[in-house]
Amino acid sequence: MRETIKYLFDSQFRDWEMAAKNYAALKDVREKAFTVSDCTVRVQFNPARILSSAAKVDAKSIQERACFLCATNRPAEQEGISFLAKYTILINPFPIFPRHLTIPSVLHTPQRIEGRMTDMLELAEALDEYVIFYNGPRCGASAPDHMHFQAGNKGFLPIENNWQQNCSLLSETKRGLIWKISDNLRTGWIMEGTDKQDLSILFDTIYKRLDEIPTEDEPMMNLLAWFDKGKWIVVVLPRKKHRPDCFFTEGEEQLTISPASVDLGGVFITPLEKDFDKITGQIIAGILHEVCLDEAHIKNISNRIKELL
Repeated sequence: MRETIKYLFDSQFRDWEMAAKNYAALKDVREKAFTVSDCTVRVQFNPARILSSAAKVDAKSIQERACFLCATNRPAEQEGISFLAKYTILINPFPIFPRHLTIPSVLHTPQRIEGRMTDMLELAEALDEYVIFYNGPRCGASAPDHMHFQAGNKGFLPIENNWQQNCSLLSETKRGLIWKISDNLRTGWIMEGTDKQDLSILFDTIYKRLDEIPTEDEPMMNLLAWFDKGKWIVVVLPRKKHRPDCFFTEGEEQLTISPASVDLGGVFITPLEKDFDKITGQIIAGILHEVCLDEAHIKNISNRIKELL
């Protein structure tokens, strides 16, 4: 699969001018970094991501536009690789990562993770040089009407390297370990294990507890997963809010920031230069506390998870 993905990038850069230019432009992307609650957070000024950050995802807007993840609506230059006969691996033409993939379902079906954790883990194993991520329909997905994962090359997200420093063990079971995130910045859990089916069952336990919180679609969450040295790491980041208040504020306080998996993984994306210049570690902490599930709910759900394991 590594060689197949490499060939896909090489051929797309040769045949798809817009994608090639957008990846080449990454070398000029401005970045800065902060230490927030003992965690490293990088901020990226990436103008090409405005289409995603400012995407209209209300029902009316979704109905009025063609789905850009459906094969019939994708650019003629965009090629893909079949995976599990259920997904197509595509290069993302508006990248954050030096190697950024979008992996839509072959079928036009809503963005829902329930019943697909095993698929996510299989992707992580097959694409072992990548972190796989999932944005819920109201947690950063710019196509909430079409099921899809994304992937970015390893070594990019700070959470990959520092997650163990900021976790406490919640439960050790025969199916795997569940850690509670305790970095005072994000909230959630991290699963660790060596068996896909066991981890899927552990995830279902968490999912069912989150399902008790009222929501319009599925429980609000972002997910990150990667495979390393024979085991999977899955980061579950529950949410209580899609976008922070500053996204909708007018005037000087407005920031076009719509946090998703990459942001919660430690790389904040700012598509507007004014926002990149303005953002601080304090603002980042405030946004994450505003959109992530509060600690009281996390403690309550954690206790219920332990009772079921």
